[in-house]
Amino acid sequence: MPSQTSAPSPRFTAVVLAADRGPGDPVSRAAGVSCKVLAPVGGRPMLERVLDALGASAWVAGGLVCGPAAPLVHQEPRLRSLLDRPGLSWVAPEGSPCRSVLSALDRLEGAFPVLVTTGDHALLTREMVDRFCAASAASGGDLTAGLALWRSVMEAYPGTRRTRTRFRDGPFCGCNLFAFLTPASRQAAVLWREVETERKKPLRIIRRLGWGTLLRYAAGRLTLEEGLRRISRRMGLRVNAVILPQPEAAIDVDSEADWRFADAIAAGRIRPRGGGCGR
Repeated sequence: MPSQTSAPSPRFTAVVLAADRGPGDPVSRAAGVSCKVLAPVGGRPMLERVLDALGASAWVAGGLVCGPAAPLVHQEPRLRSLLDRPGLSWVAPEGSPCRSVLSALDRLEGAFPVLVTTGDHALLTREMVDRFCAASAASGGDLTAGLALWRSVMEAYPGTRRTRTRFRDGPFCGCNLFAFLTPASRQAAVLWREVETERKKPLRIIRRLGWGTLLRYAAGRLTLEEGLRRISRRMGLRVNAVILPQPEAAIDVDSEADWRFADAIAAGRIRPRGGGCGR
């Protein structure tokens, strides 16, 4: 991580979720690599791009990479070299993203704030990290999530398909950026794990979120701000959103098509319409 004469305070410890689905992963197979985070985007492995963006930010001081599994790390010199950076540690992934986050938070022993992102966030930049961390630190909350306006993403990159959450004030895309700002924020990861465990029991999940919230959302009457207030009350936390202006913040690599699209953006073969970082 770069040294800074006047580093922001507080500085974040990064947690990068980099678990792998194994040799059957479609991105690994298409890219001809042993694990997904080694798939090249713009000529560099995705994980390297993520670590470089974090390392360039004055807001971040070291961190953990959760995954890939130990056998892959031992077999891949490129992975070992990426993980052998000052201030960076590798830890084995757990059985799911939320379990990996909980394990990482426990391992960090209260070293908040913590920035969580993913190893397939191939277009992540220092500017995105700086903006998200600065806004999160100033939010006065326990937990923040990065979002992008779906309309802005589609205007910049009409060829992409992004999952969106529809609110009365517009649809939003997730950006795979989360800030756990206080010890209380760990409860959000606990709830995430419980919801994941009960994914085949929808009534229990609905009771956790609240019928009123779900009904207002289904009717298109729930605004983002109201939704955050309701979730905050349910969890007993202060949950906020950080809206990122860069459309690339919403583009991660979940499929072979995503990988090829991200690679084309990073290589300059596809350029954003009307703005965007494009790198």
